[in-house]
Amino acid sequence: MSGDTSFGDRVVAAGFAAGWKLVPLLPERPTAAVFRLLADRVWARHGKSVARLESNLARVTGLEPGSPELRELTRAGMRSYFRYFHEIFRLPRMSGEEIVRRTRVVGAEHIHDTVAAGRGVVLALPHMGNWDQAGAWLVNVGHPFTTVAERLKPESLFRRYVAFREGLGMEVLPLTGGDGHNFATLALRLRRGGVVCLPAERDLTKTGVEVRFFGAATKMPAGPPLLAVQTGAALLPAIVHFDGDDWGIHIQEELPVPAEGTRQEKVAALAQGLADAFEKGIAEHPEDWHMLQRLWLDDLPGGAGR
Repeated sequence: MSGDTSFGDRVVAAGFAAGWKLVPLLPERPTAAVFRLLADRVWARHGKSVARLESNLARVTGLEPGSPELRELTRAGMRSYFRYFHEIFRLPRMSGEEIVRRTRVVGAEHIHDTVAAGRGVVLALPHMGNWDQAGAWLVNVGHPFTTVAERLKPESLFRRYVAFREGLGMEVLPLTGGDGHNFATLALRLRRGGVVCLPAERDLTKTGVEVRFFGAATKMPAGPPLLAVQTGAALLPAIVHFDGDDWGIHIQEELPVPAEGTRQEKVAALAQGLADAFEKGIAEHPEDWHMLQRLWLDDLPGGAGR
């Protein structure tokens, strides 16, 4: 473990290790209740992450900052966020049959038909619902895929997350600290008719594409639209949300690459298309959007992305 790993990081890593080991051994309903209680306690303290989620949800919904309605939506958002963690601890012990049976999918044919025609698929999704469960569904209906994961701290937690996702059937590339050839690897998978899944509403590279999102400027990753432009793969927006005790996935129609314009202009148009698709999905399920970080440029230090 590196010397700059904080005590807090080590505690979090130990908590995740215990979660993957112990939660599957305990009854589901009582442990779910514990996670809801933890979510409520974190929400009640109204720390920085909760305040940021509340601010983000105010933009999305138009609710008045500080209003009871917005506070209740934020609590529902924290419960959704903690439900995600409860479920990922249980997911490795869940059968593929159960995962598929409990997942209600709209638009699955957009993946199946494209892959059957020999084309690659880029699934782009916001941080909503349980995206790991959605990945497990995709694997279990016959489409193992490649994704990129943010390098978490400490390294032991990152390795556990990678092992968890690989155990579900995903190929995981590190966002940083790998061989530096992520784009080439993803492009190769797509040119061979494979599937790539990427989170796509928050830029982590500082080289994102500026878009309008809920009426204000933000930057989204260039990777998903650029892969579609470069490889001819179909770019499919996907919205993942909770559906009662089960899960919902809405796979939307392919965003067409513009026939005219430079590569940069085509990428920008596709990025805006993703932003528009994500807007609609998030507006329909705002409580399941787990955005606890700054997103819009005018929320960044100095404003307007400076």
